[in-house]
Amino acid sequence: MTDTKIVSLKENTANPAPLGLLAFGMTTVLLNFKNAGFIEMSPMILAMGIFYGGLAQVIAGIIEAKKNNTFGLTAFTSYGFFWLTLVALILIPKFGWMPAPTDASMEAYLAMWGIFTLLLFFGTLKLNRALQLVFGTLTILFFLLVAAHATKNESIEHLAGYEGIVCGALAIYTGVAQVLNELYGKVVLPIGPVS
Repeated sequence: MTDTKIVSLKENTANPAPLGLLAFGMTTVLLNFKNAGFIEMSPMILAMGIFYGGLAQVIAGIIEAKKNNTFGLTAFTSYGFFWLTLVALILIPKFGWMPAPTDASMEAYLAMWGIFTLLLFFGTLKLNRALQLVFGTLTILFFLLVAAHATKNESIEHLAGYEGIVCGALAIYTGVAQVLNELYGKVVLPIGPVS
């Protein structure tokens, strides 16, 4: 007769989603202050894009992998690298390595991210209402930015900026809600039912 031991492992990794949502949301709000015409492009936006929007989201995505959350891994890691590529598109021409991207190339870049976001939006239909709003407004934002590049219309860029501020604010709200709801053990800030 063999002696059998059952080993139970308890998941004790913290929820990385608030970090990813806050990194995405705060960086999105700041960039869209620029798109709305409130501030100029500055090193502050680029630094946020590299370190918080970029690296913090990639870290959140890697932790989501440890938690076996494919959606979180895909979303946070992808959007983290979105921020890093966006900063690279701005900096590479400044270093003289290549010319600045054309409007047509930016339209293709933003359209691909818009399609990707729309596809992930369908995944949020199995999640909560707050995430549906974040991904829905982000999809709209990408396509408004495509339209702004295609038309070179500053009014559309400003509209995209306002819409992006709303998108980023929704992500900030969702991240803070998850932190506070977990800390207090009850719904402090509602994020909507899980479908």
